[in-house]
Amino acid sequence: MAAGVSAELLVCQLGRVAYADGLLLQERLRERVQAGELGDVMLLLEHEPVYTLGRRSEPGDLPMGEDWCRAQGIDVVKTPRGGKLTYHGPGQLVGYPIMRVDDVLVFLRTMERAIIAALGQAGVTARSREAEGRDYTGVWVEGRKVASIGVHLSRGVSAHGFAVNVSNDLAPFSWVVACGLPSVRMTSLQQEGAGDDLACFRRRMGHRFCEAFGRRQRLVTPQRLGLGAGVTPPEPVGTLNA
Repeated sequence: MAAGVSAELLVCQLGRVAYADGLLLQERLRERVQAGELGDVMLLLEHEPVYTLGRRSEPGDLPMGEDWCRAQGIDVVKTPRGGKLTYHGPGQLVGYPIMRVDDVLVFLRTMERAIIAALGQAGVTARSREAEGRDYTGVWVEGRKVASIGVHLSRGVSAHGFAVNVSNDLAPFSWVVACGLPSVRMTSLQQEGAGDDLACFRRRMGHRFCEAFGRRQRLVTPQRLGLGAGVTPPEPVGTLNA
């Protein structure tokens, strides 16, 4: 942990958020973190169906074209994050850590370890494939990809983050070249036989993420972060053993 960084991580659960709104929320919070007005924070949420294109995306990643995708009810958005194309949709847990970062590779590897730990607690044995190159950043169950990671740094503070497939529809991944890997097979907790729903896994993920980064988790409301009364958090879930 960088000198002067609080041992506390503010974790805010937002429920389902349109992707464009999620981008705006991240930038508002990142400006406050950069200015020293707010400690490090992580947003946990779901998105409406959307394909997001990272900095290394290529035209062939959307073989059907943007109009076809939108006709299926899936938006297409270019983003400044690293990585290539991925899909977000209901039932997938998205995490946006807005944190001061000294070493981006350490940051990515620590996120992978946190996701692997949360999956393991849910009964799914997963691993990283960091030795195989940056196209394999993320978390895998044998040869199947269960979580994607892509971040963007500005003035030493991160945005974007990770997405873990929990119970979301996996078909949209098969309509594109997901993660820049034509033969990639995506999976989810549900597909792997795990019993966690999104609410249960969200709690596991918050706990394991903070543990991996050596932080104390502090759950806060959207209003506490100044995100406005229009942002509604998800329904709370009962006690879950860590």
